[in-house]
Amino acid sequence: MNVIAVGTRVPVKTWCDYVEDGALNQVINLANHPCTFRHVALMPDCHQGYGMPIGGVVALKNAVSPNFVGVDIGCGVIAVRTTVLAKEVTTDQIKAIMGTIRKLVPVGFDHQKDRQEWDGFKDCPNNAVVTRELVSASKQLGTLGGGNHFIELQAGSDGFLWAMVHSGSRNFGYKIAKHYNAEAQRLCDMFHSDIPESKGDDGVAFLPIGTVEAREYIEAMNYALRFAQENRERIMIHVIFAIYAELECEFDEPINIHHNFAKQEHHFGKDVWVHRKGATQAYAGQKGIIPGSMGTSSYIVEGLGNPESFMSCSHGAGRCMGRKEASRTLTVEECDKAMEGIVYGRWGQDRKGNVDLGEAPQAYKDIDAVMEAQQDLVKILVKLRPLGVIKG
Repeated sequence: MNVIAVGTRVPVKTWCDYVEDGALNQVINLANHPCTFRHVALMPDCHQGYGMPIGGVVALKNAVSPNFVGVDIGCGVIAVRTTVLAKEVTTDQIKAIMGTIRKLVPVGFDHQKDRQEWDGFKDCPNNAVVTRELVSASKQLGTLGGGNHFIELQAGSDGFLWAMVHSGSRNFGYKIAKHYNAEAQRLCDMFHSDIPESKGDDGVAFLPIGTVEAREYIEAMNYALRFAQENRERIMIHVIFAIYAELECEFDEPINIHHNFAKQEHHFGKDVWVHRKGATQAYAGQKGIIPGSMGTSSYIVEGLGNPESFMSCSHGAGRCMGRKEASRTLTVEECDKAMEGIVYGRWGQDRKGNVDLGEAPQAYKDIDAVMEAQQDLVKILVKLRPLGVIKG
């Protein structure tokens, strides 16, 4: 861990070897933010986001910021260990399992054909944004989404076959985030808050605790967290069915965590709102998941409870190339080579029909270097090697 001296109101503590200029500018804004408490923490997967870097952790006093949570509220990962030995699973079996999953789980822009039942729909908060999106959300429950969301089968260093799913709150969380970021910007403008002027979506507006808008956002965010957790569980049920149909094994209790959220916690003697954007909790003894790219290892970890990171760790490898840059500079041949030995589908296309290499392994940081940089944040329990990958 290093301390960046940037002449800001509070220091920046970083586990990231290199912080790109765009992310550094955002970090300076965070460190000068009037509500930021103690220091800003950057995880080793840090890279530029909207308003706040992905892989960033910031604690706010008496405030929440929708942009510091992000648009995919509750995005996270669920992992399950099977009782079958990975070395006994053939490539044909991996292909069969992945084929069944593809039939059961809508991916990309695809939704469910029918509305899905969930008890959570009966006790949603009385919130105009939430209720307006319920019908749409009911057809997105149990769907993967696009971007970096994935379903993966993996061989564990413990010898067993694992399954992992990365997904979030879908369009539901997006609509909540967009609405309340606009509300936060409106309030900050009204009260002439001492924050930088917003540049499109790249703002640091906040909602003061005690306002109606803050209460509504927190309720809606927590509801989106529940939705995202249920979404991952439903996808995993289909994954388990597909594995069992081929291998007839048993399954351990899942680990299900999220990495885009804000929560009131007690740190350094104060109750503060900790925002983890592309970061996960890593309290002492807490189990977590840190996925790599689609062609590299992932990790099951145990938190060490480091107070300097606000008891947090990275949420993954983190990008080293933007999607457009990756598609512009990488070739299909070199990306295929990086995926040798792994069952996966063809590379996707963007809206213009061009090949999309934005999720290629080369577009991400070296996950092993990321893990090396956070040895004081987590302890590795199991290393997972990808066998088969489905991307949205």
